[in-house]
Amino acid sequence: MFETKFFPPLPTRPSSPRRRAATNPANPEAAPRLSGLAPVSDAGVRVLVLGSFPGVASLQAAQYYAHPRNAFWRVMAALLGEAGLPGQPYALRLRTLLAHGVGLWDAVASCRREGSLDTAIEAAAPSDLAELLPRLPALRAIACNGALAHRETQAILGDAGLPLLRLPSTSPAHAGLSLDDKIAAWRAGLGPHLA
Repeated sequence: MFETKFFPPLPTRPSSPRRRAATNPANPEAAPRLSGLAPVSDAGVRVLVLGSFPGVASLQAAQYYAHPRNAFWRVMAALLGEAGLPGQPYALRLRTLLAHGVGLWDAVASCRREGSLDTAIEAAAPSDLAELLPRLPALRAIACNGALAHRETQAILGDAGLPLLRLPSTSPAHAGLSLDDKIAAWRAGLGPHLA
C-alpha cells in the first residue's frame, strides 16, 4: 500500500465568484478537449513528479511548467543544486532532471477546460500510470505537484506500494506560500528520495 505524506498543510483560500463560475460552466461540452504532454522518463527515474494538467502556456509551448511565474523550475534548481536550470533551453532542463533521477508527467491525460485553473477541469481522463510505472525500475516515490494531482493519483493508483507525496503547487495560482516555503516543503518531501 502506498504511503501518503503531506508537506506542509496547505492553506485554504475562499473561492472567488470568478473561480466558482469557472468550475461550473454553463456548457462544459463547449470547452475544448485538450490532451496533455508525454511523460519525461527513463529507467533511472527515482522520483516521478506528477502535475495535474498543463496550463495554457505549457500546452502552447509543448513544455512542462512553461508559465514564467510557475515556480517549478526555480524549486528544482534549488533542490538539485543546479542554479542555472531555469535559464537553460528546455531540452537541457529535461536532461538535467533525468540526470538527477527526476521524471515528469501529469495525473490527467486529457480533459475539457477553459483557461488554466485546475478548478475549471471537466471530464478528466486519467493518465495510464499502470503502463508507465513498470518501466521505472528505480522509482522510489511519486511526488504530486498540488492537491488535484494528489487526489487524481490516489484514484488512479490505489495500492501502488510507493510513497505518494503531496507537495504544495508551484503554480502562480497557489500564492499562499512564498517561493522559499515551497522550496522547503519540496526539499523535505523529495530530498530523502533523491539522495
